[in-house]
Amino acid sequence: MVFTFGQEGLYTLLMVAAPMLLTVLAVGLLVSIFQAATQINEATLTFVPKIVAAVAVLAVAGPWMLTTLVDYLQRTLQAIPTVVG
Repeated sequence: MVFTFGQEGLYTLLMVAAPMLLTVLAVGLLVSIFQAATQINEATLTFVPKIVAAVAVLAVAGPWMLTTLVDYLQRTLQAIPTVVG
């Protein structure tokens, strides 16, 4: 049972974090390509688009992420009596 809970927790973690991570990764790659093409080496240029993209993803996928986490937590807490007794 413990391994099942752990596996389900890791899967939920990956599913919830994936939209944010993939979006920030894609934006970072595009900004890096832009910097390499234009030879602009400004450190703040990489952070601002990533933050804007992260906020946009949070605004769009935030409710789904929260619902997924709450469902996982409810399933886990409701399974405690069956695991203990």
